[in-house]
Amino acid sequence: MTIEKASISAVEKPWGSLSLLPWSNLSHGEKPIGELWFGRAQVNANPSSLLLKLIFAKEALSIQVHPDDKMALAMGLPNGKTEAWYVLSADSDAQVALGLKQCVTKSQLQQSIQDGSISDMVDWRNVKAGAVIFVPAGTIHAIGSGIVLAEIQQRSDTTFRLYDFHRNRTLDVQSALNAAFAGPAAQDIPSHSSSTGMSNLIVCPQFDLDIISLPPGGLHLFNAERETWLLVLEGSMQLGELNAVIGEAVFLEDEITTISSGGVGLKCLCARTGATHASDFQSGMAQSISAHEQGTETDLVLYPKASNISIHKEQEVFV
Repeated sequence: MTIEKASISAVEKPWGSLSLLPWSNLSHGEKPIGELWFGRAQVNANPSSLLLKLIFAKEALSIQVHPDDKMALAMGLPNGKTEAWYVLSADSDAQVALGLKQCVTKSQLQQSIQDGSISDMVDWRNVKAGAVIFVPAGTIHAIGSGIVLAEIQQRSDTTFRLYDFHRNRTLDVQSALNAAFAGPAAQDIPSHSSSTGMSNLIVCPQFDLDIISLPPGGLHLFNAERETWLLVLEGSMQLGELNAVIGEAVFLEDEITTISSGGVGLKCLCARTGATHASDFQSGMAQSISAHEQGTETDLVLYPKASNISIHKEQEVFV
């Protein structure tokens, strides 16, 4: 049984920001911070299966790809890297790249990496605060400038760069070619509403991603059977004797507790390992689809390939 406030580590990046407000008051002087990593409170604790980050992109990140589990195992690594992003803030012209505009051959992809035209081949999409982006391993992707987002991912730091916007860092051409799907982003994945106060955003074999929303003074019974990360986006929360405010995270595992909100309510991101059990998942989907057919507030809408899944009208899910 574990419940603890997460530690925070700052990672310098050339594309990062000097100010992390309102998410953190950490600073490295004149060195830009690109990422905040949330970790276990105890140094000797078992490493978590998931890694939760905040990413501060003042400039565009490299166009890159991550290996799937099969390729990672062949490389002697424990797992690949599937991830998802929740956009916290975005400039009016902010974009992310997700997949290619159309399928190309490996030789065409290699040529685009060599001449830099890969930046025109990727599918750039406008984003705003509240957007959710699912990035399966093997998907060519990039985070554009002017974006702050929360990222949940399999614990892996294996990244193959295809293009780095003239920053002269090493490109991993052959590994990228082996890892990448040279085409549009994958098909939509199912999502469903799970319970009052909690809205499901993404369900995949690697993790579930949800939003918990509570009114001022609200109370939510929370069962963290699996590894679970909670990140406060708005307001504050109390879990037992722990308090967390905006930009702070809590780690839970094999724990039943209550989440109570402060005087202005609570909105937090919730990430858990592993997909929902098959029977629960099918039941949840059936209930959501039934609710949608009856015109209730669940508002489940499935869109065509490489488009959107919408659970709440103010949120978008790109996959």
